[in-house]
Amino acid sequence: MAQILVIDDDPSIQLLLKRALTRSGHEVSLASDGEEGLKMAVQLCPALIICDWLMPKMNGLDVCRHIKSRAELSTTFLILVTSLGSVDDRVKGLDAGADDFLCKPIEINELQARVRAGLRLHQLSYDLQHQKQLLEAELAEAADYVRSILPVPVQEPTLKIDFRFFPSRQLGGDGFDYYWLDQEHFVIYLLDVSGHGLRSALPSLSVINLLRSQSLNQVDYSCPSEVLGGLNRIFQITPRNDKYFTIWYGVYSRKNAKLTYSSAGHPPAILLSSQTGDVTEQRLKTPGFPIGMFEEAEYVEHSCSVNPDSSLYVFSDGIYEIEQINGKIWGLDNFIKLLKTYYQNSSNGLEQLIQRVHYLNQSSHLDDDVSIMQINFY
Repeated sequence: MAQILVIDDDPSIQLLLKRALTRSGHEVSLASDGEEGLKMAVQLCPALIICDWLMPKMNGLDVCRHIKSRAELSTTFLILVTSLGSVDDRVKGLDAGADDFLCKPIEINELQARVRAGLRLHQLSYDLQHQKQLLEAELAEAADYVRSILPVPVQEPTLKIDFRFFPSRQLGGDGFDYYWLDQEHFVIYLLDVSGHGLRSALPSLSVINLLRSQSLNQVDYSCPSEVLGGLNRIFQITPRNDKYFTIWYGVYSRKNAKLTYSSAGHPPAILLSSQTGDVTEQRLKTPGFPIGMFEEAEYVEHSCSVNPDSSLYVFSDGIYEIEQINGKIWGLDNFIKLLKTYYQNSSNGLEQLIQRVHYLNQSSHLDDDVSIMQINFY
């Protein structure tokens, strides 16, 4: 039995519709004008509304607009009753939100047929909305899980780490981690899986769990090139898996203040220092194809010294591949200039940096996942 609301200022039409619909097993409520009908619609959330076009206080078109603007009535099917039969009038009704029309004088068999069709569409819309809500809830749980396995900010005598993570959807393909491999070696890495959403998040989680558990065979985790080679052997593109990923992987040696790193198609990490008063920039990147593209790919590693009070920034390309108002991409060079500005001002952290990036984005949403880690060495 469906809940149906009839909105009409003619008592005889109200009586006719209520009798016909009640005989068909529906529960029928009546409203005598548009304002009363709108209030009852909000209270009842009916499956279907039959509304007259020409009424005092609020006409049928305005009722349609208000009904369709409310999220709780988004699945309600609305039939507009009218004696206006022109194409222009029907266009106005459809634009206002009417789902169907019923012409006066009302023919009962046609009424019943249109109500049955409307209720079928209402049920379909309701089921789809329910499934969407279930899917969104499951995605939210998955997103909570992703956030739960991310590392926590670190504050130690020799280093401090902060990060920001903004997936473009509930789930994203960016992933990162850092931890002490032993008493002397500290691992830092960030990866970016191609694409967005769940299909990109799953490989990212797999890599994080694989590296965290140190499950790669015959790999020295303090040797970045070996780690990337091991990942490339496992995560090859196949006909059933078209995902590849870029990664920057570094190992910091506390004993000799040296950073050894290797990258696979990833943006360079940026090491900033100011030993001489001027900001010195190093772009830390090695040649190498993204993981999964070519089974025979080889990876190399480089090393550099890390001076006290240096800052290392590791990030995904979503943080600088931002389309500006003029249609041009903001770009890596401009982003590094911004990094230098914030590095020179010790009171500015990642929060202010990210606010600036969001401002430059000029959009309410991100087109790509954004991740960045800031590692301060002391």
